[in-house]
Amino acid sequence: MPTPRRRRSALPLTLSATALLVPLATACSGGASDAKGAADGGQRLRVVMAFPPAQAMSPYGDDAVTLSRLAVVEGLTSLGPDGTATPALAASWKRDSAKEWTFTLRSATFHDGTKVDPAAVVRSLTAAQKASPRPRVLSDTGLTATARGADTVRIVTDEADPLLPQRLANPSLTILSAAAYTGGRADPAGHATGPFALTTVKGAVSATLERNDTYWGAKAKAPGVDVTFVADGTARANALRTEAVDVAEYVPISQASLLGDGLVHEFPSARTNGLSLNTERGVFADPAMRAAAREAIDSKALVKAVYEGRADAAQGLLGPGVPWAADARTAPVGRTKAADRAQVAQTKEIVLATYTNRPELPEVATVVQQQLSKRGFTVKQVVRDYAQLEADALAGKYDAFIQARNTLLDTADPVSYLASDFTCDGSFNISQLCDRRVDADVDRAAGATTADARHAAAARAEADVLGTDALVPLLHERFVQGYDDSRVQGVSLDPLERTLITADTHLG
Repeated sequence: MPTPRRRRSALPLTLSATALLVPLATACSGGASDAKGAADGGQRLRVVMAFPPAQAMSPYGDDAVTLSRLAVVEGLTSLGPDGTATPALAASWKRDSAKEWTFTLRSATFHDGTKVDPAAVVRSLTAAQKASPRPRVLSDTGLTATARGADTVRIVTDEADPLLPQRLANPSLTILSAAAYTGGRADPAGHATGPFALTTVKGAVSATLERNDTYWGAKAKAPGVDVTFVADGTARANALRTEAVDVAEYVPISQASLLGDGLVHEFPSARTNGLSLNTERGVFADPAMRAAAREAIDSKALVKAVYEGRADAAQGLLGPGVPWAADARTAPVGRTKAADRAQVAQTKEIVLATYTNRPELPEVATVVQQQLSKRGFTVKQVVRDYAQLEADALAGKYDAFIQARNTLLDTADPVSYLASDFTCDGSFNISQLCDRRVDADVDRAAGATTADARHAAAARAEADVLGTDALVPLLHERFVQGYDDSRVQGVSLDPLERTLITADTHLG
C-alpha cells in the first residue's frame, strides 16, 4: 500500500481547527507541563505530531515511526543520509557468510537502567519475529538471533540478505529491555535507549518525553519534549503560527504559503506520485496508448496547479529524495511510438481512480483527467477512501490509478519497491506488468552485495519499467515541516521520514 501511516483516520470533519487547538493548548501549556517548563528554564520542546498513536505506541506497527521521529527508540543500526547503515547499539558488524552476520554491541543502558546485552537483543528481535501482525520489514525474510559471548550477537537469515544492516535500522526492530515485554505486548515507555525516554502517554492526545541522561552518545540538548497529537493539518499550522508549539509535523501544502517561508521548511522526499496504467487489459494493454498517456502528462503544470510549486517535476521512478538516483539513471529503453489523437479518440472510456486519504491526490486526478482529455481520452474518475480501492486496484479493475508511493520502503533501498510493484510475482503490481527484462534486472539488483552494484541494477530496472510506460511518474513530493528557525535549531529534515526530533534539537 502507498503509505500505511497516511491511512489513519482524521478527526471528524465537524470539528473546527479552533476546537482542535483546545486540547493541544491544554497539553502544551497546562499543569505538569507548565511546572516542567518552568523548572527547565522554558527550554522544553513543544511538538505537535500529525498521526496519533494507533497501537498504544507498539513498535510493531506505524507507531514505531513516531517513536523513531521522537528519538525514543534505537536498533542495532541507524541509517545515514544516503541510506547506508551506520552504527547505533551495534558498534560494528561483519558478514561471516551469505546468511550469517556477527554484531558487536557498544556499552549502553536502557532507560530503566538495565544493560544492553546480547540477551536483550535476542529477546527483542525474537519478539518482533513472533509479533502479530508481523512487522512489514520482516514480511519477506526471517532471521534467528543468538547470543555469542559478552557483547556479540549472531544473526542468521533464512535467505542471503545483503541488506540486513539496513533492515535492522527499521524502527520496528528496536531493542527494548526485558521489562518491556509484559502482558503480551512490547511497551517502549521507560524501556528503550534513545536520547529521550517516553515517560507518559495519554491515549491519542499527548505524550511526555524526558532527556536520557545516561545516553551512550551525545546528550540531548533539550531537557524534554511535550508532544501533542493533532490529525487536522490546519490546526497544526495554527498552533505554529500562534507559537503554541515549537515544531509542527507535516504542514499541509495549503497552509505552507499562509505561514510563510520563515516558518516552513521543505525538502525532497522519497515519495513519487505516479499514474499506474493497466498493462493487462483494457485500453492501456496497448503500449501505444500507454505512450500517448505519458505524452499527455505535463508534470510541471501539476506541480504548479496542485502543489503551489512545493514539489519536484517528475524525473523517473526515483526522485531527488533518493540521492544517488540522478547520477545512476539511464534513458528508458524499448518505448513504443505513441498513438495519435485520432487513434486515442476511438478508444472506450477509461476509469481513473485515486484516494482521498492524501488531500492533494483528488486534485491531481482532476488535472490529469484534463490532460488526458486533451489528448483524446474519455475519462471517468473514481475517488474514494484508500481502503475501498486497494483490492480492486490490485485486481486490475481500473484502467489507471494515481498513488503516492514511498520508493524506499522499509530498508531504504528501492529494490523491494521495484520487485513488489513491477515484477510478474509482485505483491503490489497495480499496473499488472509482467516483463522478463524487468524481472531479470530486479533479480540482479536483489542479489548485488555492494551499494554501487545495487544502484546500477536498480537504475537499469527503472529504465526498463519506464520503457514499458506501465507507470507514468507525475511528480516527486516534498515534505514540509514547520518551525521558526530563529528559535528552534537541530530539527531533522529526513527524506526517509525516520527522524524529526533529535539529540541536537533545542530552543535557542
